[in-house]
Amino acid sequence: MDWDNLRYFLELARSGTLAGAARRTGVEHTTVARRIQSLEKQMGAPLFAREAGGHRLTEAGRQLLPAAESMESAVLSVEQAAPTAGGGPSGVVRVGATEGFGTLILAPHLARLTQQHPNLTIDLLALPRMLHLSRREADIVISLERPTRGSVIVTRLADYTLHLYGQREYLARRPLVATRADLRHHAFVSYVDDLLFTKELQFLDALHQPERFAFRSTSITAQYEAVRAGAGLAVLPAFLADRDPVLVRVLPQEARFTRTFWMSMPAEAKHLARTQAVWTLLKDTAALEKRRLCPECPAALNVGTV
Repeated sequence: MDWDNLRYFLELARSGTLAGAARRTGVEHTTVARRIQSLEKQMGAPLFAREAGGHRLTEAGRQLLPAAESMESAVLSVEQAAPTAGGGPSGVVRVGATEGFGTLILAPHLARLTQQHPNLTIDLLALPRMLHLSRREADIVISLERPTRGSVIVTRLADYTLHLYGQREYLARRPLVATRADLRHHAFVSYVDDLLFTKELQFLDALHQPERFAFRSTSITAQYEAVRAGAGLAVLPAFLADRDPVLVRVLPQEARFTRTFWMSMPAEAKHLARTQAVWTLLKDTAALEKRRLCPECPAALNVGTV
């Protein structure tokens, strides 16, 4: 049985769409469709039911899935044992992270890692949504909630703090904020409630119920730019806002929040040289950037091991 066909089968089963499987395998969606058709012809039965929202496994597909996953594990073991040309990690590692953390903190360090290892390619998915290891959307995922399902390795990567911020000129022309009650005089910038991908980003419920929002976005960098433009107050990561002289913390003692980044990867990928190299780099980055991520945290960093 052709392993390539099974590889496309697995990616389609996990992503649920031809476009998703194509992105993951780096081919056109027509290639995925052709491979699936070839496998279905070989199996003598349809493996997917075509629906408006994508592709769903049929009974034959569900029966094939465990065998395909076993073959995938065997291929990963062979890759692990094979010597790498050039002596360093090679291949593609896809890292999923939250938008602000991925863009501002991780990107420069990951880019330098690829300079050290020319055969290594890193895909950084810095997105305002949850990524799933079970669907193979990424090889390593950094999330705000600790994964509790699946055969995964999880470590506490880093804590980070957030504060309430406002633009200096905006605050100068609006009523003084000395207590929480004074927040009623101000407009707010925040996330779009029904598109919030994790409860860990719900801050204002514990601080103040705004009468209105001046600006909302799924993007933390868009919120940051809106606050810089004087649209209102927002809870922003310290690593994003503290560096900006235009912004100032509001109620710094009361309006402070701490969240945790959790890092996870599939257990079967633990010993792959490329995954291990990126995993180690991410842990080292968290340690190096600790003061920027969490200015109020104690000096010792609580980072797990693999």
